[in-house]
Amino acid sequence: MSISKALRASSATAALAASSFFFTTAAFAQDTAAQDDSAESEVIVVTAVARGANVLDSSVSVSALDAEQIATTAPRSAAEIFRNIPGIRSESSGGEGNANIAVRGLPIASGGSKFLQLQEDGLPILEFGDITFGNADIFLRSDLNIARVEAIRGGSASTFASNSPGGVINMISKTGKGQDGGTIQATLGLDYDEKRFDFDYGGSLADDLYFHMGGFVRQGEGPRDIGYDGNRGGQFKINITKEFTGGFIRFYGKYLDDRAVAYLPNPVQVTGTNANPNYRNVPGFDISGDSLHSRFFRSALSLNGNNQPQRFDITAGQRPLVKAFGFEGEFEVADGWTVTNRFRFSDVSGSFASPFPGSVDTATNTAAFLAGAGSRLVFANGQQAGQNVPGNALVASVVLFNTRLNSLDNITNDLRITGDFDVGSGKATLTAGFYKSRQDINTDWLWTSHLLEVRGGGNAALIDLVGPTGQRLSDLGTVAYSASFFGNCCRRSYDLQYDTNAPFASLSLEFDKLTLDGSIRYDFGDASGRTFGADLGGGRVGITSFDFNGNGVISPAEAQTATIPLNAPALVDYSYDYFSYSFGANYRVSNDLAVFARYSRGGRANADRILFNPNNVNFTTGAIANQGLAVDFVKQAEAGVKYRAGGLALYATAFYAETEETNFEATTLRSFDRVFKAKGLELEASYRTGGFTFSAGGTYTDAEISRDRITPANQGNTPRRQADFIYQLSGQYEQDMFTVGANMVGTTDSFAQDDNQLVLPGFAQVNAFVAVRPFDRVQLSVNANNLFDTRGFTEAEEGTIPPNGIVRARSINGRTISATLRYDF
Repeated sequence: MSISKALRASSATAALAASSFFFTTAAFAQDTAAQDDSAESEVIVVTAVARGANVLDSSVSVSALDAEQIATTAPRSAAEIFRNIPGIRSESSGGEGNANIAVRGLPIASGGSKFLQLQEDGLPILEFGDITFGNADIFLRSDLNIARVEAIRGGSASTFASNSPGGVINMISKTGKGQDGGTIQATLGLDYDEKRFDFDYGGSLADDLYFHMGGFVRQGEGPRDIGYDGNRGGQFKINITKEFTGGFIRFYGKYLDDRAVAYLPNPVQVTGTNANPNYRNVPGFDISGDSLHSRFFRSALSLNGNNQPQRFDITAGQRPLVKAFGFEGEFEVADGWTVTNRFRFSDVSGSFASPFPGSVDTATNTAAFLAGAGSRLVFANGQQAGQNVPGNALVASVVLFNTRLNSLDNITNDLRITGDFDVGSGKATLTAGFYKSRQDINTDWLWTSHLLEVRGGGNAALIDLVGPTGQRLSDLGTVAYSASFFGNCCRRSYDLQYDTNAPFASLSLEFDKLTLDGSIRYDFGDASGRTFGADLGGGRVGITSFDFNGNGVISPAEAQTATIPLNAPALVDYSYDYFSYSFGANYRVSNDLAVFARYSRGGRANADRILFNPNNVNFTTGAIANQGLAVDFVKQAEAGVKYRAGGLALYATAFYAETEETNFEATTLRSFDRVFKAKGLELEASYRTGGFTFSAGGTYTDAEISRDRITPANQGNTPRRQADFIYQLSGQYEQDMFTVGANMVGTTDSFAQDDNQLVLPGFAQVNAFVAVRPFDRVQLSVNANNLFDTRGFTEAEEGTIPPNGIVRARSINGRTISATLRYDF
């Protein structure tokens, strides 16, 4: 075997390690389904449905990926797994988390996954997937604990989960049933810095008692050059299951303590026209392999949430700290009637820190803009400390997004009873249940402003501003202890609690080849707590002076110190309720062919993003201005055909969605109040014969902003970053001694912003792996993510090419290759 082939070979195991990390312990039904899906014609749906059902008998659109399929995609994050699911638009450019995820043309007006819920073993990771700086995928990691991932688009997601009208992605964990063994594996980045160790072990303790545990530890710089170990930490999960006559009970726990780089937009040079742009690297900075993170910018001074001085370690990046435990049980209470309960408490905290370029320009222009003619910039640290910055050098005016996630604690319980009975010549399944959750949102926004050299390799130096008279106007690169580049906004504190309650019910009727089902859900909840910040107005003071270095002199930077007016809170105290429903029909034309149709209406309660706006909430009483602001609704219709025979599966679904959107975006400080419409076609196919497996998916979407109450000029435009067509292709060939696989994910052009001017070019990314098994239970693999080093952009801050040609954009990572040695025992 050649060296190049051997390198590709090691990827399978690395991919398996990376991919399996995103799923947690599942219900007994889920675990059984995961083990049984080797029977191609009997794939069982268990996510967001009343009871597990054959895909061909279910009127929902669902996809499933097992560990083997995930390995083919060579993922580096959860979002890179999700983008291989048809209908899912996953902007996987933020690192391990902080991805923007949507489904079937539903909008990403700000960030996160507003209308799509991420679950572990049937319960949400967080109640709201778009908490500002606390997106749900930040608290998700992949390892060998994963058994399977299921994704449901539209349909009964509206009624079998709260706040998820667009769909549900459910990560299902191994339980150890039938396993009796484990795996250890070591992964090494070959052209990037990562050292990682994974393990899992499971098996039987008795005939009716089994367990599984697994986790990982890792350390390294990550896929981009940042100058320090940005990815470091680990996770451990464990569960134990006791079966008995008529059911089971499972207890599980999770401990996640990790740090991962949060990649935000970086500068790129754009020439040509808005309609036909040419993106290329700026001098000394690779948009695919560099970042504004630097070895010379690793901490920051600021006042904390209690207005006390504190130095913060910003190398933690996305720092999730999760301590969770729960149980899951299924009990047969009568002939044909089963009670199922899932409970989990998650102690969630951490931080989010990353430099965001408020603007990028030459040193000459930056100095003149900030301090007038005759001013200059000087390197504050680094190899050229004390020297003048060349006038044509690029400088980023950085707002450091330093957010403390004090508590995102979440407690969730889902109780349901399901029974089967005869109805005339048919069968009926009735489900009734009650869902309860409590979600904390306690965060502090402690942003500061800095000047940073635009240089790659993790070597960017901080820069000081010197005025025309020679006075130093910044403190070792800190221009202000506030977000001065954002107009001194956003020194905020949130102390909120959201209670969600939801009774739900469903009825399914099966008459020979015809299945009819309907489900309803009534969500009611309370939002309570307080917010703090000068952005609330009313005479609240947000800027003060503070002597950070204690020298008795207030510097110009210290004179711009942001403070939180803790003595002037704004109340949040309101209730909301909404009704959701979903009705579908499925007709089994033959053993291999079925057609279905469904109509659904679901809601999403708005959380922290609608606050700090006097038009939304009364700051004195905490009352919401109107109930329409509290909830955004999604109406969806879909119809499709499904075919499975032997190793071939074909699915086609036409869809239509109408979505309300009320939101706020932290990076642009813009509020949104819109209605979107989207229609399209979703295609999915797979084929298996012998050792060869092939799968493909594609989604065509025609989306528009049908109403914009704040910016009417956007009406009729395509929502930003919404491509007409996204697609996935995967193939794998396996023999006893080796496995080889490749995957392609792609997108057509989209617009950077809602005004539909600057184009983000389409791109196709290829991933590949090869695994060889020279000895029994030993596997060596190599995987390549973005094999051909394709350049692709998922977002851009500018809507048109600016006069200096510098656009702030977020790109996918360049090529990374890793090798893994795995031993099964």
